[in-house]
Amino acid sequence: QVQLVESGGGLVQAGGSLRLSCAASGLTFSSYAMGWFRQAPGKDREFVGTISGGGALKSYADSVKGRCTLSRDNAKNTVYLQMNDLKPEDTAVYHCATVWGARCVERPNYYDYWGQGTQVTVSS
Repeated sequence: QVQLVESGGGLVQAGGSLRLSCAASGLTFSSYAMGWFRQAPGKDREFVGTISGGGALKSYADSVKGRCTLSRDNAKNTVYLQMNDLKPEDTAVYHCATVWGARCVERPNYYDYWGQGTQVTVSS
């Protein structure tokens, strides 16, 4: 059974940084692309970034490009989202997701498994 568990969210002031983690189990981690999505109250789920199974390919939403960095440690079955220069509009629940055999996938409907999410709140 595939499980994804996010951590690292919290309350931070604008301009601050957070590193989100997503620990995966029940899968051959390096064979799966990982994605991060976020959803703010009253808004649709939004793509944040995605990283291929080997970690060489990455894609980011324009809204976070230059402020966020994806990485993964396949030995630890964990993917990381480093977020810098956070803005109030980054406030949302952040979810990680995974899909087998893909490279970089930006559309949420392609993902097979999702975590419960971690709350990020950025105060102004």
